[in-house]
Amino acid sequence: MDLHSTHEQPTERERAVVDRALEGFAGEAQIPRDQLLPVLRAVQMGCGWLSPSSLGYVSARMHIPAAEVYGVASFYHLFTTRPSARRVLHLCDDITCRLRGSGAIKNRLSEQCAPEGEARGDVQWHRSPCLGLCERGPAALVVESGEHPSERAISLRSPEEAVSIALGGVSTSVASNNLVRQPREQLRLLRRVGVVDPSSLDAYRASGGYDGLRRAHAKGAQWVLRELGEARLLGRGGAGFPAGTKWSAVASNPARDKLIVCNADESEPGTFKDRVLLESDPFAIIEAMTVAGFAVGANKGYVYIRGEYPVAAERVERAIAQARAKGLLGEDILGSGQRFDLELRRGGGAYICGEETALLESIEGRRGEPRAKPPFPVHEGLFGKPTLINNVETLASALDVVLRGAAAFCARGTKDSTGTRLFCVSGHVANPGVYELAMGLSLRELLALAGAEFSRIQAVLLGGAAGTFLRGDEIDLPLTFEDTRRVRATLGSGAVVVIDDSASMMDVLRGLAWFFRHESCGQCVPCRVGTVRVDELVQRVRAKVPMGGWEQERQRLKDLGSVMRDASICGLGQTATSAVESAFERFDLWPDRHAKNNPESGRSSLPPAATPKKKGAR
Repeated sequence: MDLHSTHEQPTERERAVVDRALEGFAGEAQIPRDQLLPVLRAVQMGCGWLSPSSLGYVSARMHIPAAEVYGVASFYHLFTTRPSARRVLHLCDDITCRLRGSGAIKNRLSEQCAPEGEARGDVQWHRSPCLGLCERGPAALVVESGEHPSERAISLRSPEEAVSIALGGVSTSVASNNLVRQPREQLRLLRRVGVVDPSSLDAYRASGGYDGLRRAHAKGAQWVLRELGEARLLGRGGAGFPAGTKWSAVASNPARDKLIVCNADESEPGTFKDRVLLESDPFAIIEAMTVAGFAVGANKGYVYIRGEYPVAAERVERAIAQARAKGLLGEDILGSGQRFDLELRRGGGAYICGEETALLESIEGRRGEPRAKPPFPVHEGLFGKPTLINNVETLASALDVVLRGAAAFCARGTKDSTGTRLFCVSGHVANPGVYELAMGLSLRELLALAGAEFSRIQAVLLGGAAGTFLRGDEIDLPLTFEDTRRVRATLGSGAVVVIDDSASMMDVLRGLAWFFRHESCGQCVPCRVGTVRVDELVQRVRAKVPMGGWEQERQRLKDLGSVMRDASICGLGQTATSAVESAFERFDLWPDRHAKNNPESGRSSLPPAATPKKKGAR
């Protein structure tokens, strides 16, 4: 095994960056392991890459074996262990951006700047998994390293603009503006978006901010838990687990030290709702976590934001500082005796870290590989302590329950799917964005709001890459947990990607298969091997070159899906074939069937997907 040990001495720059990142731990004999990702990020931004000498110095300073430091550094795709240009453009290559023309941008960058991954002077570009800017695709993340590092999430209007930006041209950061096109009186979670200044704590409080926490303090922790249970709020991250059950499990744990974690690693292609809330209403998430801490008896919380969200991270960090300065974090919050504080952590780029235990591993300074369960995080989570983990929308919804009460929350939605839900609509629609609907309204009503051209809808991907395809004649489906289960679909993360008749479904499937092949953490064999085999199968179907005949290919896909669902450690492997299998079932894409919706019948707007590199490779 290559342990990646080195006798190279760090440069003065590398030494200074690492020492500055660890200056808060001066004099400590053992620096906490959970500081590893922040330190690696500091080196990446300050020096442009994670050289052997810098990793060796991090290993020595933190007393972590060199092999483990390298293993973490090579896991996350926003870190690189190879020399890199000062300016790197990460071009989104996932489904929505591909539908919106990222292929033409890729070709132009290759022609006029450099081949993908090759550094030429200050210029370098890479294809990237979803950047969470689906409503403004094609999108890119521009990262500049050095003495004054910067990150800019941008929307690309043309291939020419992409070339200009890659070569050093001016670009504008993308935030959440003009995303809400619904009457304000219909909104709960989005009511402050675009109206209340997200950088001002005073503006937040003037709009009703912290009324929920005051009510929680007045009513008591047991009341909060009871209301959340009666609201029947189901988690909005994809799994749909009852939030009240999870909160009560942590609250009833007799351990003295408990933790709250906000899962803001929103990496599902087609999903950007959490980014909108974090950028446009960050104090609401801080308040919601403070309420959760009060209800379950936790004194500390962590907000884990994906590395591709620089604006969200900046605004949440600023909001935490303001809340702490005003006594809304820390000791004796609002005179109630509650003690609670927050830390912000940023990921390094890994879809798998959306899985709750992989996220915990990442915070702890390790590779984002899911843990075997049990034990579940509510019993043994972050740092071995009982941990409540909810995603951003779930926390915002829980705050709404506390503020309005369970009865008012249940007044919208259905019996089994209560409240409102955020849906991210992108793809071939006139008005992409985030929409808040009472659960139970139909997919057709949602698409009408987004300006879909119904006569041209070929397919709708519901729930993101791990979701399910629906045909154009299935869009009267009510958007509830129970109705989607009935048709073997899923609401998932709330992503809704519209694909019209200009796109080739086989090209879309190739992109999805490549995504899972690229994002598998590789820990378990069913997922590590299965995602590769599915990608290879999709390529054979796309090329109309079967391995052993089409009946064998059909059975092979069925067997792969069954094994991955039953034997994979986590939800990534268990759902990696869902969209592909649903497409073959609903559209009959097998070449020997000569289906009406033949894979070559539509004009392709998607370029061939690249063969994925190993995790961490550049």
